[in-house]
Amino acid sequence: MRLQLALNVRDIDEAVDYYAKFFGATPHKRRPGYANFAIDEPPLKLVLFENPDASERINHLGVEVFDDASVRRAGARLEAADILTAVEEETVCCHAAQTKVWSDEPQGLRWEWYVVTDDAPDDEAPAVACMPDGGCETEAHTEVCCA
Repeated sequence: MRLQLALNVRDIDEAVDYYAKFFGATPHKRRPGYANFAIDEPPLKLVLFENPDASERINHLGVEVFDDASVRRAGARLEAADILTAVEEETVCCHAAQTKVWSDEPQGLRWEWYVVTDDAPDDEAPAVACMPDGGCETEAHTEVCCA
């Protein structure tokens, strides 16, 4: 398991350069307007969305796990606590197929608990940040369907 931090950045090249130096790592995946780092130490999935007009730097937070059972257990726990916002099965988003559950914390931060089931289903897919309502936020703030 590792925590995920998804950030909105002004300039993707500048951000990738900085975080590569900061963590001493190369991006795991790089697409136009999008990059992610799968860092072992500290265990972190850092996701960068080029979104220069974003009002917030934090896009969303997450917990990446490595099997479907962990996502199902998290979903059951969130549902029992009455804080489950959405469930997505095999959603193609952020250049990967994922199964995930969402929860919104009281002040509005979006959290996802997810597993990547296919790391590169379509290299030409646009970079999007999935939203718990089933839509996605592109760099231009337009809504499209994640599924």
